[in-house]
Amino acid sequence: MADTYGIGGTEVKADANEAFAEIPQNRTLMVEKLTNDPPVKPEILTGLKTIDEVFEHFKPDVEVEFENADGVGVNETLKFQNLGDFGAKGITRQSDFLKNLDAEKDQYIKIAKQLKTNKILKSAIADPEAKQSVLDAIRALLTELEENK
Repeated sequence: MADTYGIGGTEVKADANEAFAEIPQNRTLMVEKLTNDPPVKPEILTGLKTIDEVFEHFKPDVEVEFENADGVGVNETLKFQNLGDFGAKGITRQSDFLKNLDAEKDQYIKIAKQLKTNKILKSAIADPEAKQSVLDAIRALLTELEENK
């Protein structure tokens, strides 16, 4: 690795963080659009010392539209009260639509695991007559579930 020298032959060690300047401990820089609505009049706020205070002041939220399997839109409002609300778990926690999708995903994972590990089910699927019986039973269960909604 070649050394880099500045004026006067002063050695400057290459550093992976060289492109980023650290913000001094006594300053905070936060630039973010926290709502969908543009401000009526831009304002400079001072005195907000923590991220929680910023969330409490601005109360950021966003309207989102999800699309279900039938192509129908489902509108929800997501509210953000802390940084944890921006992650997948935080967003899923406040969305009924995403909770249902997550539950479906978990069920599909369990079914896939059963298909891979259940020897009786594997042998039933291998035999055409037994496979048809299993499918008929599943269809009957689905019909019963649909009727009892």
